[in-house]
Amino acid sequence: MAVPKGKTSKERKRTRNSANFKTEAPTLVECPKCHELKMPHAVCKNCGTYKNKTVVEDKKSAKK
Repeated sequence: MAVPKGKTSKERKRTRNSANFKTEAPTLVECPKCHELKMPHAVCKNCGTYKNKTVVEDKKSAKK
């Protein structure tokens, strides 16, 4: 039966596994109202709309 000669350290194990995990750039879509890039299925940070409805009021327009 095959038995490892010594314990594999956490560092050695994690560096071996880290080669398989590559970070990717997030997917961005264009907001239909203000044409800013935003995350899909999320509220637009610029205009505060989601699915063409205003969800978050602008601070500038709320003060007036």
